[in-house]
Parts: sequence; C-alpha cells; structure tokens
Amino acid sequence: MNVRLMNSASRMGRLIGAAALASLLFASVGFAADQEPAPGTAGNTSAPLLAANEPVAPAVAAPQASTVGSGLLAYGDDDIWDENGQIIKKGDHPNMSVADDVAATSDPLEGWNRMWFTFNDKLYFWALKPVATGYSYVIPERPRLWVHNFFHNLLFPVRFTSLMFQAKFDAAAVETSRFIGNTVFGLGGLGDMTSDLKPFHPIGNTEQDMGLTLGYWGMGNGFYLVWPFIGPSTGRDTLGYAGDWFLTPTSYLNPWYWSVAAKSYDKVNEVSLRLGDYETLKDAAVDPYEAVRDAYLRLRFKKLSE
Repeated sequence: MNVRLMNSASRMGRLIGAAALASLLFASVGFAADQEPAPGTAGNTSAPLLAANEPVAPAVAAPQASTVGSGLLAYGDDDIWDENGQIIKKGDHPNMSVADDVAATSDPLEGWNRMWFTFNDKLYFWALKPVATGYSYVIPERPRLWVHNFFHNLLFPVRFTSLMFQAKFDAAAVETSRFIGNTVFGLGGLGDMTSDLKPFHPIGNTEQDMGLTLGYWGMGNGFYLVWPFIGPSTGRDTLGYAGDWFLTPTSYLNPWYWSVAAKSYDKVNEVSLRLGDYETLKDAAVDPYEAVRDAYLRLRFKKLSE
C-alpha cells in the first residue's frame, strides 16, 4: 500500500514538473512575440536562434541630424553665429541675407590686428568696464540716457554733411528739423523730443558718417583694420573717421585734453548703457577676433544698404 502511494506521488510530481516547464516555455514564447524587432531585423524571426559562433554584422548607426539648427545667435540685428557658436561663413546658411563679399573682406594685417584687438580687449575688461560699472551704479539710467541724447545731438554735423554728400536731401532736411527740435525743446539735446515724430514720407536711415558716404559712392572696404582705443575699422572707414573728426564739435575743445575728456566720458556713458553686450558676443564665439570682425563688417554693410 505504501509502495503504491509512493509511486503515485512520484508520477504526480513528474506530471506537475512537466506542466510547470511547459507553462514557462509558452510564457517565454509569448513574451518574445510581444517584443518589437530590432532595427534592420523586422520580420526575421530566426534572429534569436543564430549560433553563438556565427559572426554578426555590426549595426550601422543611423545618420545623425546636423547639430546646426535653424536658430541663430544675433548680435544687434545681424545673424552672425549658429547656435553652437560657430561663425557662419560664406554660403554656410541658406537664410543669410548679407552679401558674401562683405564676409570675404581681406585681412592681410591679421597679426597687427590681433595684437590691437587683444590690447583693446584688456583695456575694456581692466579699465573701461570697471569704470562704466561704477558709473552706472552711481548714476541712474535716465540721466545717462540724457547724456547719450546730448552727444548724439552734438554729432549732427557728421550726419547732415554725410547725407548732403550722398544727395539725400530729404533725409538731410529731416535730420535738420530733428536737431532744431531737440536743441530748442530738449534743453540743448538732453531730451529726444523728436523720436516719435515721423516724416511725411519714408526716408532711409539718417545715421550716416563719412565712411558710409565713401561706400555709397562705390568705394569698397579695402582691408580690415583694428586701431587701438578706436576698435575695428577698414581702410575706407579709416579715411571716413578722419573726416568725422573734423566734423565733430568736441574735436575743437581747447586745450586738447578737454576734447579727450569729453570723448572719453561719452564712451564710458555708452558702455554703461550696453554692459554685457561685448561679453555675450565674445562668449558665444569660438574665435572672438573673427566674431568681432564679422560683426563689424556686416553691421557696416547693413547701414550702407539702408
């Protein structure tokens, strides 16, 4: 009796084990059927049964999308760098609206230019920025805007003469009316009383100088230059800067150091209103020298086109 019971229990145990093994087998098959096939093996159900010693072809990575997106970093109003800080060269981007020859302005004195670029960069961070930061801390923004308006109004001879030499007589007349209005009703130019007044018919940009006037009559950039204290320029703009000097009223202050002091104060005030702009430009670029060069050339081309 006991032997029969033991035999029956043994047979029952083997049946339970077989049933459990079958259940696990069906469960594993069902789980495998629910998985998505790996890329490149869709419909190939024999892939999991490859022999261990059979060589497997390496997976080919799908081509990655370009890291350069459509978004651009802008300096002022000009798109200059892509979102990775790379300078957009000629033909690099389909949405570029700047003439190709502007970006290709020759730079035969690059060693000289880089030396003065480094000098101006150190001058900005070691002297100009600390002074402008302290000045902006002491003087509120509203008075600093009045100072900006005053010096901008004082440069009327530069704008007026440039517009006349470009034969833009309507724009020159508008600039004259603005100068009179701001001088008379704006307390010598401290207030910009005419900023909201529009001319009867659209006119071009009146922010002109002698360098842009030379460009208007067909003179090219020549080659790129960097001057100490002044910053980026070109052969054409250097000639224009000489003309602007004679048309700037503060150039005739006597003694000479009053002229230097007035122009230096104007520069400090301008920097105090734009703290962080240069840092943004420099941090976004791989080569700050090339970034500043391209920014200057393209900004000047835009003003000339207007």
